[in-house]
Amino acid sequence: MNNPRNKPTGLRRLILTFDNSWRGFTGAWREEAAFRQEAALAAIIIPLGLWLGNSGVERALLVSPMILVLIVELLNSAVETAIDRIGLERHELSGLAKDIGSAAVMATFVLLGVVWLCVLID
Repeated sequence: MNNPRNKPTGLRRLILTFDNSWRGFTGAWREEAAFRQEAALAAIIIPLGLWLGNSGVERALLVSPMILVLIVELLNSAVETAIDRIGLERHELSGLAKDIGSAAVMATFVLLGVVWLCVLID
């Protein structure tokens, strides 16, 4: 297949992708206190969910919302970083974008709570 933009392919692409992802994780850990706090919570919630679940489905239901919190926090941090790169002056749309990202994180925490209540009350 023709590769007009000289982008890496195959195993080299996978290695570079892993490297980029690793830099993203380490950057989020280094720069984002919220990500560190949520990772610490995940270190408690994930093993607890694996222990409390009575079946594979219950374990997946208890663990996956916590992983989703981390994913959404990474995306929220990416949005905030891009907005800050554009400019640090206050702008209504920049503030709205950051607030929407924060709301997405909050919604995933609500999901986490609802799933835990539903599984554990049953």
